[in-house]
Amino acid sequence: MKSQSIASLFKKNNGYLTRSQLPDRNMYEEIRRLISVGKIERIKNGLYFMEGMSSRSELINLTNIVSGGVLCLYSAWFHYGLTVQMPQAFHVAIEKSRKVTLPEYPFIKLHYWQKNYLELGVTQVKIDGTDVKMYDIHKSVCDAVKFRAKIGTETFAEILKNYLKRKDRNLTKLIDYARAMRVEKIVKTYLEVQL
Repeated sequence: MKSQSIASLFKKNNGYLTRSQLPDRNMYEEIRRLISVGKIERIKNGLYFMEGMSSRSELINLTNIVSGGVLCLYSAWFHYGLTVQMPQAFHVAIEKSRKVTLPEYPFIKLHYWQKNYLELGVTQVKIDGTDVKMYDIHKSVCDAVKFRAKIGTETFAEILKNYLKRKDRNLTKLIDYARAMRVEKIVKTYLEVQL
């Protein structure tokens, strides 16, 4: 009976439950028992997943593990086709002061950014049926400019070249983001060379 009511709680919450959603201590003990027999997975401290209660995807895990996080850098560049480098982890931007404990899987690389920079250019995209936050393409190109020393000139050049080939490029928007991110002069210099 207990397992059945726990299952209904998981189903109601798309396969996930947090410890704070449990109505009583006995249910927590039952969850621990179900973890030990492999029926429930502990995603991270206080977050649990029950197989078969949702269409599980890594992106659903990601949005639960790093709530409010925004897919960025390699994850965004690959999504927009700006690079052929497939990311080895989900690259997620979060506010500088946040503390997030990551599970072993899925692989997540956190980037700690200031709030005003974190909120710039966020859009909602649907990937494999899951809505996730990601930076729009123009902001993502400006991220490549800002972090060009870390990502290397080859990757940076590939991203810029692929962006400039696109029909949906918007140089006005690109310059607006560049100004807000204090890389306007560098972007304009590269645009003069490329165009």
